[in-house]
This record gives sequence, structure tokens and C-alpha cells, in this order.
Amino acid sequence: MEIQRIPGVGPVLAAVFVAEIGEPSRFTDAAHLVSWAGLTPKHRKSDTKVHRGPITKQGSGPVRWAAIEAAQKVPASAGWLVSSRARIAERRGRNIATVAVARKLLTLVYYGLRDGHIRALAPARAAA
Repeated sequence: MEIQRIPGVGPVLAAVFVAEIGEPSRFTDAAHLVSWAGLTPKHRKSDTKVHRGPITKQGSGPVRWAAIEAAQKVPASAGWLVSSRARIAERRGRNIATVAVARKLLTLVYYGLRDGHIRALAPARAAA
């Protein structure tokens, strides 16, 4: 299974993603899947004022849980994910950084399920 190549995703989390997401073609893009999982921040606008809140937590709880678990278990060998998480954690805090990495991982899951391969992981495979 292609999504098991994503750092932090093992056989159990991959099974959760496949079972809960089902057919990825029902989402127009990865952002819609991330929103469906409830990992996007609340966004309320009135005229020129924008209020951003915590994540919506609307949608599939198991997918949200699996994405957060995968983000917390990202190994140190996953360079760009670890550096991205550290950079965000320095500015915004550890929990917000974990959710941001979970959004990135769920985007990779979307492309892995839709296309059968993940191009973002291809340079790591070529270097190895």
C-alpha cells in the first residue's frame, strides 16, 4: 500500500485512512479532504475583520485521530516534515505544529489513494 510509505503511517493507520476515506474521487482536491476531516481552522469574516479559531473538528473523527497520531510519530529521518514541524512549533507552539503536519500528511494520503503513488516522496526514494 502506497500510503504506508508516508513517514509515521503504519499498517493500522493506513487501514483507518482507507476504510474511513473510501473512494478519494469524492473529494475534488486534498484541501476538501482535510476540511472534511476537521483539520482546518475556523474562519469567520465580517467586512475587513477576520477571526481564525481552533480547528473545526467537523467530519470524521477517526481520520482526524489517525492524522494526528501519524504527525506525532513522524521519525527524525523524515527531514522536511520534522523541520517544518520544528519551525512552526517555534513560532506557534507544539500542538499547532502537530495539526499543521497532520494536514500535510493527510494531503499526502489523498494523493496516495487517488493516484497510487506520491510524487513528494519520489526524491527520497531516488536518493536512497
